Amino acid sequence: MPPDAGLRSGAAAHHRALESLYRQAPINALFQSSLEIVEDGQARIRFVVDPGMFHAAGAAHGTLYFKMLDDAAFYACNSLVTDRFLLTTAFNLLFTRPIRSGPVVAEGRWASGKRRVFVGEARLIDADGEEAARGTGTFMRSHIPLANLPGYDPGG
Repeated sequence: MPPDAGLRSGAAAHHRALESLYRQAPINALFQSSLEIVEDGQARIRFVVDPGMFHAAGAAHGTLYFKMLDDAAFYACNSLVTDRFLLTTAFNLLFTRPIRSGPVVAEGRWASGKRRVFVGEARLIDADGEEAARGTGTFMRSHIPLANLPGYDPGG
């Protein structure tokens, strides 16, 4: 069970602020995607793969797999940290099948860690409901206050 699950006041506001932070990140202007913090320690990113994201063999390029898996695991973990931005320190990923055009969901969940280092897991589910990839990331608490980041506003 996540640390302090359900005990923190303002968890919903923090979750909405993280969703706003995701929308404001310049990199996310390149993707038709949306983040939902489902609850403490769980995040979901919905996105659409189109042919503009394909490698030469006609399937989604691996950078898309990494980005969405990393983001889903990251936000699942950062949902448990209300004061600081986490940083990815390592990420391992396993490709299990190619992704073609269509909707995809990245499901992230906190796996372990309570103070400085967090471990998150994520998987990609393609339009056929099949797992296309999975990954595990390690995220470390940074010195960057969430409150200083554009788009993060738990009061708004």
